Amino acid sequence: MTANATGRGAPAVLVLESGRAFFGTGFGAAGDALGEVVFNTAMTGYQEILTDPSYAGQIVVMTAPHIGNTGINDEDMESARPACAGLVVREASHVTSSWRATGDLHAALAAAGVVGIEGIDTRALTRAIATDGAQRGIVATASAAPDIAALVARVKASPNMAGRDLVGEVTCPAPYTFGEGNWRAPDLEPVAASRSDVPLRAKIVVWDFGAKREILRDLCELSLAVEVVPAATSAAEILARNPDGVLLSNGPGDPAAVTYAIREAGLLCKAGVPILGICLGHQILALALGARTYKLGFGHHGGNHPVKDLATGKVEITSQNHGFSVDAESLPQAAEITHINLYDQTVEGFRLTDRPITGIQYHPEASPGPHDAEHLFARFAGAARGARR
Repeated sequence: MTANATGRGAPAVLVLESGRAFFGTGFGAAGDALGEVVFNTAMTGYQEILTDPSYAGQIVVMTAPHIGNTGINDEDMESARPACAGLVVREASHVTSSWRATGDLHAALAAAGVVGIEGIDTRALTRAIATDGAQRGIVATASAAPDIAALVARVKASPNMAGRDLVGEVTCPAPYTFGEGNWRAPDLEPVAASRSDVPLRAKIVVWDFGAKREILRDLCELSLAVEVVPAATSAAEILARNPDGVLLSNGPGDPAAVTYAIREAGLLCKAGVPILGICLGHQILALALGARTYKLGFGHHGGNHPVKDLATGKVEITSQNHGFSVDAESLPQAAEITHINLYDQTVEGFRLTDRPITGIQYHPEASPGPHDAEHLFARFAGAARGARR
C-alpha cells in the first residue's frame, strides 16, 4: 500500500475470496488492502467507525449509500488515525458540508494510507456477506484490467480472522493517565476530569485492547480517575495500581488468540475488584472463566441492534462491532446471562453471582449510535465507589 499517493478516480476493484468481483473507482490512498470484509448498518458516524480500533484487519462496507458529506473533525476521532484496512461505499461525497469539519474523508484516508473504493453495488455486496458469511477480500486500485485470479490467490493466502491476535497493533505502548484536557495527546502531562457534585472519586484502570476514546471520556465524565495500561500488562501490575475497578476494553481480532490476556484476566477475577468487560473485553472475561467463544456468520456491526435486559424486560437499541460471540452453554454456573440479542438470541451480557464481574458485548458509549446503554457505566462507577468505601 502506498500511503503517499491518492487513489481518487482510479479504476478499482473489490475481490472476495469466493471469486466475486465488484468494480468501481478508488478514493483515499492508492494501492491495495487485504482484510476481512464486513458491513456496518449505521446511518451516521462514519468517522467514529473508521477510527474504532476494533476494525483493525477489516475492510468496512457502509450500507448507507452516501458517505463523507460531513467531512472529518478532530473531536470525533476514536483513535489517532483510521484503524480499518479499507473502506467500501456506494458514493463518497466530494463535498464537505459541516461547520465542524477540519478536513475531508478522502484526504484523511489518503494521509493514513487507507484504500477506498466507491461506485459499487453495496446492496449486492451486503447480501453476499449476509448469505455467505464474512469473507476475506482485497481492494485494489490503479488497474483497468486487474488479474482477478491473482487477486483471489492473494486473498486466500492472507490470514483468517479466526485465530488472529490483532490487539498488539492497537494497544497503547505505555501506561498513561487519561483526562478530558489531554485526550488527543495522552503522553502529555496527566490531566483528569472531576465534578464537584460527586464527592467520592474512584480510580479505574482500563486494560487497553484497543479502547475507544469515548469509553475513556465517559468514565471521566463520571468523575472517575482513569489510568490506561497496555494489553501485555500483568494482573499483578494492574492490582499494584490499587484500582477501585478494572475495565477490559474493546478491541480487534479473535478473543481466543489473546491467550496472555485470558491468563491474566483469570488471575484478576480472583482479586475481588469490580470488573467490567466491553466487547472483546467481555469475551476475554468469559474465556478466563472457562467459557468458549465462536465466530459469527457475519458479525454484528451497526447502531441498530435490539438487546433485551432479562432482569427488567427493557429493550435497548445498541451500537455493536464484533465478529465473535460467547457460547451461552459454556458459561460457568456462577455466571448469569443478563442480556440477549433479539436478532439472533446471542449472549450480549453476563454477570457473576458471587463476584462483582460483568461482561457486556455491545458498546455503552455508542459513538456512533444510540445512548440507551450509558447507564451501565454509571452502574460500574457505583461498584467502584463501593469498593473504595
